[in-house]
Amino acid sequence: MSPFFSETAWLCLAVTAALGGLVLCKLQQSPGQVGRKVVCLACLWGGVCLLSLSLFWGLLLFSLSCFLLYIYLSGQELLPVDQKAVLITGGDSGIGHALSKYLDELGFTVFAGVLNENGSGAEELRRTCSNRFSVLQLDVTNSQQIKDAYSKVVQKVQNRGLWAVVNNAGILGLPTDGELIPMTHYKECMAVNFFGAVEVTKTFLPLLRKSKGRLVNISSMAGGVPLLKLAAYGSSKAALTMFSAIMRQELSKWEVKVSVIQPGGFKTNITGTAEMWNKLEKDILDHLTPDVKEEYGQDYILSQRNFFNSLTMYSSSDLSPVLLDIQHAISAKNPYSIYTPGSGAYLWFCFVSFSPTGIFDYFNKKLHSFHNSMPRTLSMPNWKNKAM
Repeated sequence: MSPFFSETAWLCLAVTAALGGLVLCKLQQSPGQVGRKVVCLACLWGGVCLLSLSLFWGLLLFSLSCFLLYIYLSGQELLPVDQKAVLITGGDSGIGHALSKYLDELGFTVFAGVLNENGSGAEELRRTCSNRFSVLQLDVTNSQQIKDAYSKVVQKVQNRGLWAVVNNAGILGLPTDGELIPMTHYKECMAVNFFGAVEVTKTFLPLLRKSKGRLVNISSMAGGVPLLKLAAYGSSKAALTMFSAIMRQELSKWEVKVSVIQPGGFKTNITGTAEMWNKLEKDILDHLTPDVKEEYGQDYILSQRNFFNSLTMYSSSDLSPVLLDIQHAISAKNPYSIYTPGSGAYLWFCFVSFSPTGIFDYFNKKLHSFHNSMPRTLSMPNWKNKAM
């Protein structure tokens, strides 16, 4: 090995170490979860470079990669809060409630839209948050309440403008077979999860265009991964995801950045209460035709409630990954278009996108195999012969 080559190799090694240190520093400043994936890919790429190429060319290529990664992460630095105003829907409980408190602690001026301004969730927000905080009566399916909320926001922010809108309000309904879900439940999911978010967006967009701010829509892993029992909920979230993708492109000319958050399983109050489950079960039974009720059987229909327990088993009570990603979407110079917080969420999206349909369907059914109940007709012996 020539002295020149040796000196050059040591120089590349020093440059690589310096750039690697800068990349790690930039990563520390980013609260989002995606940065970890980027660093893992960078380390994997570095290993491939060093193993497949000579030491000199491997270090040179890896140094260039670190430099590009540094430029990329520079765009992920967070803008100063400066009491930027943020509107959040669905602040009564769950992610919206936790996010309202979190952003208030960071110094944002938060407007928390709630379904019931006199409810316990709204009262807790008033009690625990700063004097910058405002609770707004905001049922996203009520056009007049959306207009009233807009007027109150304009009155308070005045010339400061509105920096971000977070469309978080959503409902789940009772997970069951798509054939059993009444049309009223499909319409309710679309009304809250999709049409409500669209109307809030359209109403507040003039303020976002003025501030060149952020639109953040809280979708779901179910909006991109066809999970069993979630036909109504998943379809409404898929519509919201597509709406976000189109608005991201259309609003770019106004310098408004749009992100969609697609969380995996997290424990929130979206699953509702026992009283709500009873009502949903009654609605399902009341809307079924006699032949469908006979085919599925009442025992099977009532056993669908057990699905809630399975959702809880695979859900995390730590909402911090979601909150950090939303903060990044609101505050980063160049936020990501899609965030997938939650254990395994990103892998599920990759799996459904790149695997053959038959393989995905097989593993998806295996995942739900813990729910062993079968419709009445299918549990009868020789049902296939009777069908023929």
